[in-house]
Amino acid sequence: MNNTKVIGIDLGATNIRGAIVEGSSLSAIVSQKIKSDGSVEEVLNDIYKVVDALLKVNNVAAIGIGVPSVVDVAEGIVYDVQYIPSWKEVHLKQLMEARYHIPVYVNNDANCFAVGEFYFGKGHNVDSMVGLTLGTGLGAGIMINKHLYAGSNCGAGEFGLFPYRDNILEYYSSGSFFTNVYGLDGVQVFEDAQKGDAKALELYKELGKHIGNAIKQVMYAYDPQLIVLGGSVRQAYQFFEQTMWQEIKTFAYTKTAERIKVEVSELQNSGIIGAAALYYDSQQ
Repeated sequence: MNNTKVIGIDLGATNIRGAIVEGSSLSAIVSQKIKSDGSVEEVLNDIYKVVDALLKVNNVAAIGIGVPSVVDVAEGIVYDVQYIPSWKEVHLKQLMEARYHIPVYVNNDANCFAVGEFYFGKGHNVDSMVGLTLGTGLGAGIMINKHLYAGSNCGAGEFGLFPYRDNILEYYSSGSFFTNVYGLDGVQVFEDAQKGDAKALELYKELGKHIGNAIKQVMYAYDPQLIVLGGSVRQAYQFFEQTMWQEIKTFAYTKTAERIKVEVSELQNSGIIGAAALYYDSQQ
């Protein structure tokens, strides 16, 4: 694995970022702004610019692409990509393989986070884990028996859509909690918490209880060995860790609550690394 070069592409709302991943090492990152309101072909051409620049290195085995959408994983078709209105149905794998003549793997970005964490992060010593992405929303990727489980329609792990209180889990258990519930800017709350502001710290304690409840849903559904927290909210872990664990400890099965491990991702450029890790998962 260490000698295999794989291109990882992270398709975001405004930028495409890519690099060659070899083992846990990354080449220089190539970034390209995208015309998110452009046509299918215009956005494809932006992706091609990144891949073309990276393919100057020889012996690349494959390309992995993470996208914020539902994916037909077998066919590599992406549907209704977030922030790119024209991408209703794009046969991305077919188009990329026809152009570059190497295998292309396409998956949802939360799944990429999980598989990247499994191969290159906190999950490398476990058989089962769930990667939770805590950002504007709440996403998840699931590893079972050392293999990514995406579900029949790439919809496994949508814990954020579970009914919760008067809404759904994502409404309360993500970075949008502060805006949704209190009409506050999450970035400002984080900055205030760093300064020791009492109100901000109390808000994070409340968020911790909701995240703890989200983690309990993951535990009931999949009983993993490990849950890894990713996304921007993980940077505030110290502010919600205590109340999160207090909630986890109310799990119905005491031994399970004692054994579960919850870690915070330390991966840099996890979107790129995770996309490249799709290749390694395909070899299992």
